[in-house]
Amino acid sequence: MERDWLSRRNVEAERAAPGGFDLEQCVREPIHLLGGVQSYGALLAVDPADGRIEVASDNLAALLGLPPEPLVGTPVTGIVSREDFREALESTEGPDGPAGILPVVIAVDGRDRDFDLSAHRRDGLLVLELEPRDATERFDFTVFYQGVRRALARLRSAGSVTECCDIAVREVRRLTGFDRVVAYRFDGDDGPGEVVAEALAPGWEPWLGLWFPATDIPPQARRLYLENWIRVICDVEDDSAHLVPEARAATGRPLDLSGSALRTVSGFHLEYLRNIGVRSSMSVSVVRDGRLWGLIACHGGTPAVLGPELRSACELFGSAFSLRLDVIEEREQARSLESARRELTRAAHFLDPAPADELPAHRAALEGLLAADGLLVSRGGKTTGTAPHPDVADHLARRACELTPGTVWATDRLPEELGSEERDPADGATPAGVLMIPLGGGDFIAWTRHERPLPRQWAADPATPVRTGPRGERLTPRGSGAVFRATVRGRSLPWTPVDLGVARELRQLLTGLVLRHATALGRLNEELRMTNIDLDSFAHVAAHDLKEPLRGISNAATFILEDAGPNLDEQTVRRLHTMHRLTGRMDELLNSLMHYARLGRSGLRRTRTDLDVLLDAALEIAGPRLAEQDVRLVRAASLPTLDADPDRVVDILVNLLVNAAKYADPNRRERRVEVCVVDATPPGSDRAEQAITVADNGIGIPPDRHDEVFDLFRRLHGPSEHGGGTGVGLAVVKRVVERHGGRLWLESAPGEGTTFFFTLGAADADVTPGRPG
Repeated sequence: MERDWLSRRNVEAERAAPGGFDLEQCVREPIHLLGGVQSYGALLAVDPADGRIEVASDNLAALLGLPPEPLVGTPVTGIVSREDFREALESTEGPDGPAGILPVVIAVDGRDRDFDLSAHRRDGLLVLELEPRDATERFDFTVFYQGVRRALARLRSAGSVTECCDIAVREVRRLTGFDRVVAYRFDGDDGPGEVVAEALAPGWEPWLGLWFPATDIPPQARRLYLENWIRVICDVEDDSAHLVPEARAATGRPLDLSGSALRTVSGFHLEYLRNIGVRSSMSVSVVRDGRLWGLIACHGGTPAVLGPELRSACELFGSAFSLRLDVIEEREQARSLESARRELTRAAHFLDPAPADELPAHRAALEGLLAADGLLVSRGGKTTGTAPHPDVADHLARRACELTPGTVWATDRLPEELGSEERDPADGATPAGVLMIPLGGGDFIAWTRHERPLPRQWAADPATPVRTGPRGERLTPRGSGAVFRATVRGRSLPWTPVDLGVARELRQLLTGLVLRHATALGRLNEELRMTNIDLDSFAHVAAHDLKEPLRGISNAATFILEDAGPNLDEQTVRRLHTMHRLTGRMDELLNSLMHYARLGRSGLRRTRTDLDVLLDAALEIAGPRLAEQDVRLVRAASLPTLDADPDRVVDILVNLLVNAAKYADPNRRERRVEVCVVDATPPGSDRAEQAITVADNGIGIPPDRHDEVFDLFRRLHGPSEHGGGTGVGLAVVKRVVERHGGRLWLESAPGEGTTFFFTLGAADADVTPGRPG
């Protein structure tokens, strides 16, 4: 309901100036079905079952000397080799499988020409896109990889969202050479966008801080940005190559080009780019939690063709940028949520004996929890607390009936929810923002916030984005040279994820209307804290998406070595082997990252298990590593029974035993590792706990590096020293221990070995000490 209203509002607020330009036509345009591709490349859509061409672009005649009409219905192997076709099929297996890219050679007028072949699946067809490759420009993977690696390293150093965006635009401009690169953040799924960072060539107009109307990027374009994370327009003056036939017989409509890198461009968008002086562009999606956070938008003053390698690098960078934003924002939210939890814990003592009907008596304290201006409690049709207009209370009661009890609903623009003709927030009785917890049967608890007028600087008047210019009436932003200043009314300070988290916790305290269990708050807080700071899903998505282009690079290197090995010079062969080795190394890192992510997603299955049995299981994996380094295991004569997830405890033991083997002291005659249970006092505590220990007499760790060893991908030595590794093992140990609600710490000094201590939470209370026998 709200989204539909917002869409109508955007269309009405940004409708064309008088003269007939239909902005709704722009919003409705099916941009994935425009029936053409950019002419610098060609397209073939093939039935994967029999390899026959169903759709071809009409510029095949210009690129390959093959008219498209006779090609339809013929085998695609008349153009590409059987091996290349088979590789394209295998790299895109499955419905709408992932894209693959490989270099191919095609005979054109009796001469071999190099092309890049991109492949993906759509509507049951294998879509092949051919882009000419300049044979004089050899792709240098080492230089390319180092550039991407440096860009990702700089991105990892960012400590705030602003710094992250600044680094992103600079690095993308350095990689691509575009004249203007901006980070563009959306205000909600359907709202306008703000330029939050930019990198410019001399003479290009700055846009930093400017807002652009929502209709600049209509809903169907936003959906495509979610599906296809990179979009390149090489030349706004390009004559599109049309598809033959125009409509498929099976569907009666043009081929769906949602996943196409060559997809042609809407005339509305081309006119938009011309009117801001742009000749070429690229957009990289920034996605958070499956939603379009914003874009990295690139503009050039001249035509620019970006090869598949560079597009893949930018897509990789966009994925890393999205992940880094997640890390930063989740970390900031976790810190804020911890502070809010402390306030909620302090409030619990007066909420514990109070029935819900008495909550308004504690209004000031409850308002303070969410920085609200008012509190409403509705029970049995009676609303108490801050007195809003009756229409507001009735609307919230109806909304509460539609929601599942226990969920949290919030808006920072209630007047839009009510309808602008009903209430004006300036009347003082209508709040601009509401956060509500439904209690069932239309009852609710709601926090309210007053209107907060928000000044904005627009690159175009959002009420009239269409102006008559040299090309007629078109979407024409003016840029900072003609800033339109306006104040957004009817909105409150937005409700943050921290506010929503606090409200959910308070809802837990109000279950049953009597708050009796304030001591359970710590456990509930910890569960929510783990949920909010757990970044495993982001790591898993990034790792999964990065493996496909990586596999393509590795396969390409392998095929080159196999097919052209005898004809290559020694330096090229060495570089290809280096490429293969480095992709293997990155694949190991991604596998480790996916394993680390799965630990966060999977639930614990606690059961009563003997630590002796778990240690035996761990030795089946780690035993050979200990034997290689001549490290002797010393175990307690009798190890205790644990209440824990046995598979996860085996993960802990394997990583700690392998760590002992890797960092064994080569100068010691007797190398050993001991596993036992002792009474130990964790750092920062004055109470001893029973802990499981894994102690070695290896090379030890300097005291100032103790905290670093548990960081993901952090190794204190070079990648080839002490058996190598990805730097994930101890991070996995820390994740598993924390998932059990336990503690992990170490004692170590150089040359004196290392002792790791860990506990497994409250269920570990019956662990009994055991010493090595």
